[in-house]
Order: sequence, then C-alpha cells, then structure tokens
Amino acid sequence: MNIYGEFFTSFMAPFFDGLVHIFKSFFEGLYQMFNVLTYIDVVTKYKDNLTGVGLVILIFSIIFLLAMFAFIIFCIVRIIRTYLRYRRNVRKEDMLIEEIENLNNDILKLRKQNSKFSELTNDEGEIEYDENGKPVNSLKEGESRFFKLTSVDEKYKDYKPVPIENKFTLAEFCELFRNYSASKLKLYYDLDLIRLFVAALASNKLIILEGISGTGKTSLAYAFGSLIDNETTVASVQPSWRDSTEIFGYFNEFTKRFNETEILAKMYEAQYTDEIYITLLDEMNISRVEYYFAEMLSVLELPNKKDWIVELVPNVWEHDPIKLDEGKLKVPENMWYIGTINNDDSTFMITDKVYDRAMPIAIDTKAEAFDAPEVEPFKVSYKYLDNLFAKASKEHAVSDETLAKINEMDHYVIEHFRLAFGNRIVKQLKEFVPAFVACGGEEIVAIDYLIAHKILRKFEQLNLAYIKDEIDGFIAYLEKLFGEGKMPECKAYLLRLKKTI
Repeated sequence: MNIYGEFFTSFMAPFFDGLVHIFKSFFEGLYQMFNVLTYIDVVTKYKDNLTGVGLVILIFSIIFLLAMFAFIIFCIVRIIRTYLRYRRNVRKEDMLIEEIENLNNDILKLRKQNSKFSELTNDEGEIEYDENGKPVNSLKEGESRFFKLTSVDEKYKDYKPVPIENKFTLAEFCELFRNYSASKLKLYYDLDLIRLFVAALASNKLIILEGISGTGKTSLAYAFGSLIDNETTVASVQPSWRDSTEIFGYFNEFTKRFNETEILAKMYEAQYTDEIYITLLDEMNISRVEYYFAEMLSVLELPNKKDWIVELVPNVWEHDPIKLDEGKLKVPENMWYIGTINNDDSTFMITDKVYDRAMPIAIDTKAEAFDAPEVEPFKVSYKYLDNLFAKASKEHAVSDETLAKINEMDHYVIEHFRLAFGNRIVKQLKEFVPAFVACGGEEIVAIDYLIAHKILRKFEQLNLAYIKDEIDGFIAYLEKLFGEGKMPECKAYLLRLKKTI
C-alpha cells in the first residue's frame, strides 16, 4: 500500500472503529439484558442464603424483570404497529389524493367539452348541421364575431364625453371614501387603511388585499367602485383557471365567434371614457395567479404605456370592433385590478413574481363603527387623479436622506440575509410614499409599511432557523437607522417571524 492509501486508512480508522464500537456495544447491551442464563447463575449463587425475606425479594425481582421484559416487548410491538399503520394511512392518503386529482382533471375535461357543446347550440338549444353532418357556421352575414365589444361600440356610437369636474385633494378623497363607505354601505375602515389603498393606486395597477376572512377585503373594492359611480367588475376566480383565456376569452373555431369575458368587455369600454374602472379578482389565489394573469403581469410591467397591448386574434375581419387594432387590444390605463386572497389549505401561495409586481395591503382587523356625514357617489376623472399622484410625487418626494438610509439597509440585508430588493421596489416606493403623504399620512409610516410588506416578506423563503439569531440584531439596526419606535410595522413582522421558528 502506498503512502496515500496508508494515510487515508489511518485517518478514517477512528471513525470506522467508533462506528463498529457503537453497533457492537448496542448488540452486547441487548444480549446482556436478555441473557436468561446470567440471571439463573445469579439465583443459583445466592439461593442458599435467600431465606424468609430473601425469598420474597427473589420472587419480586423475577416478577419485576419479567414485567420489564414484557414492557420492552410491548413498546417494540407498539412502535412497529404504529409505523405499519402510519405507512398504510400514507399509502391510502396518496391514493386518495391521486384519485381526487384524476377526478378534478376529468371534471375539467367534461366542463370544457360541455362548454364546446353549448357553443355549438343555437337559441333553441339544438345543434345545426349541414347535409354532410358538420356544424353550421353560426356567424351570420354582417355580424361581428365580438358580440359584447361590438355592443359597446353601439352604446358609445353617438357618445359625447361629459367633462368630469373634480376639485378634491388626495386627503379629501380619502375622507370622502371612508365617510361614503360608512354612511351609505355601513362598511367601516380605518383612515390609514384608506390611505394605503389610495396610495397603492398611485404605484401599481395590481393591488392584493390579504388578511383573515371577514375583514372586508371584497367589500373595500366594491365600495370604491360604488363611490366613483362606476360599479366594480367582479370575477370569481375558479380552480380551473389555467391561462389568459380566463381573462380575455377565446375564439371558437366551430362557431367563428369570440367568447368574450366581462373583464374584456370592461377593458374595451374603458377606452371610451375618462372614468376609473375597477376589476376585482375575488379569491385570486384559488388558482395559480402566475398562470392565468401571466400576460397581464408582463404587459403592466412595461414602462411605456403605449406598449400595453394584448393580441386577441391574429387577423382582421370585417365588422370587428372599432378600437381593435389588427386584432390587438390596448390595455386601458384607467383600470386597476384588485385581487383578494385567503391563505389556507384550499389556495396556492402567491409567488415572489406576483408580489413584486403588486402592492399588498394587509387587512387583519375590523374598524369600529362611527357616525359619518352623508356622501353621494360621484364620477372621478382618471386624468385628474393621475395628475394628483404626479403632483404628490413632486411635492412630497422621498428625501435623499431617506433614500440613502434605504440603500444602507439594502447593503445590511445583503450582508446578513443574502437577500436584495431590486429597482422595481425602489420605483414603487418613490410613487407610493409621496401619495400616502398627500393622503394625509406620515412618510415614515408609509416607508415602514412598504419595507415590512414588500421586503421583509421575502424572509419567509429563507431558512428561518438560520436567520433566527440575526433578527434581534436587525431590529436594533432599524431602530438605530430610522429612529427608536419609528418602524413598528417592521418590528412586529420580525417578531412574528421569530415566533414561528
């Protein structure tokens, strides 16, 4: 054996010797415990000296030993039976899950087949066939394949826009929204929550309302649509949603018609007016958001709003809707998409891709009822509201000092947690924080909220046991950087995270 082999053998010898010793000692211990001959030898040695009380002790010792044997054997049998039962239950559970998944797939296929069958039927509910047994093209001469969009064109054919006169400030707008919800709808919200919601409109087209059930997430979106006198379009997300056809619809090759969704119809209508439109994706994470909303996430991310375009059909037909440009739809700037989510076993986790492109608003408490002055619904001009947001960005711009602190915090997070937040979040901060201040809030409150819900939320994807010892130091760092007691939202979030470890 050469020197290298000898070195390796000598180096690893203690490890393998110790391993052999462990197994050897274990089996030697078992042999010693259950070696009946040893106990017989001890009894034989002392039997002549065991009289009277000694015999009682002998009998007690034998009974105690047998009881210990029985107890050990009982525990071993119990462990084996429990393990076998566990494995059997796991196999049954796996079989049930697989069966349920297969049933769900079958249901989805049946629904699609039923949908296609229904689309082939005429008004009397019967399928029309030609002499060769093929379905008849149900699109009549002079008829548009986009029924809903063409109806919108007809509705606005002679429409003359009426100028919307608004004079409110963002702070007044928040008060009006809160008082309207309380006086007309009996829905009560904290003013800071309303400020967060309105400021979110300034920074993102996608807003996520999250929190425990019953806190008014869906009602908040509905109430806002009611306030601006333009009813919120509600789309209840289904588990079967898999792609963007659930948002826009799809072209049916059999009927030669485009099956339009209500969302698509409202997106098309929004191009005719200066009003604000709200689309509510209720329980949006009951299916994977990054599947059915993927195209919209990409489009809304483009910096130039002229590029906000989606293709509905690849060609142009006569009688297509007026505002479709070569089969393409311009995504309206005056529409926001609000999703509500519940985090339970029936839903999917929202991924970083979605969270980074949205503004999450946590609604975990219910506000107390209060007396509010009567407020009537009123139209709101998108251009006017957008100008208020632009004005806020100039008048309440985040200071260079604060941006420097956030940059310093970014370096700290990279060093201690191996995480970084990109330019997207900084851009959102520069739009969200000024709008929140213009709504009547404090800059530090908005910064505290955004850091907690857009940056610290990323800590959940880390090994929590690994970062446990770093959390207290990070809390102290935030207190030193931004001021003692200035970051309560971040501190509360980090402490909650620490408790889960």
